[in-house]
Amino acid sequence: MYPFPTVVWLIVIAGVLGLALLLFEGFRRAGNLRLGVAAGFGWAAWALVSGLLADAGAYRLTPDTPNPLIGVAALAATAIAVACTRIPAITRILTDPAAPWRLTAPHILRVTGGTVFLTAFALGSLPAIFALPAGIGDLGIGLEAIVLTRMLRRGTVGRRALLWFNILGLMDLVIAMTLGFLAAPGPTRIITVTPTTAANGLLPLVLIPTVIVPIMLTLHIVSLAKMRAAVLDSRPAPAAALA
Repeated sequence: MYPFPTVVWLIVIAGVLGLALLLFEGFRRAGNLRLGVAAGFGWAAWALVSGLLADAGAYRLTPDTPNPLIGVAALAATAIAVACTRIPAITRILTDPAAPWRLTAPHILRVTGGTVFLTAFALGSLPAIFALPAGIGDLGIGLEAIVLTRMLRRGTVGRRALLWFNILGLMDLVIAMTLGFLAAPGPTRIITVTPTTAANGLLPLVLIPTVIVPIMLTLHIVSLAKMRAAVLDSRPAPAAALA
């Protein structure tokens, strides 16, 4: 059922560009305009590269040959993004009291991914076993991010709510990627449905797993790591260390 209608392209592009703008705005608000420009343009450049790879058929999924490039691209982009959080300037920004809501706000864009998956399902381009949990899950996390971001900025949300948001958001991404892989055409296909998830390897849908998902994974990982570190720091020192 390809090509996709213009509205699907517009939603995906809005998500990708919106993510780059949020990265820029987050660093700008933290007082580092140069880093914001680098982050925004850097991720936009990766989106362009990934789009060109998709246009050349690099991500295409076929029944005869396994193609792990979508997973490789997503994991590599995630690893690079996580590694960048070790840059001293970014580490300092992550210790700012405003860091929790800045790490949560970009998840609002998950609404675009959920809308795209459900639209593709309605068009007959994606199977229900993938599109419904992935689409509804992304919509739920995106809408929750709107509420949680506002509460974080006001200081009216507890640690437990933020913890569950990140756990559920991470689970949503993992489940969606797993179902997308298991229902994809190829020798490793386990879930036999029609249509398959081959559309995830084509433009514009492929920009979701290769460009948007890596940032969302990184935000969840960093948020959970910060929360764990805060818990460890709040524990009382052992008696031996106090002697």
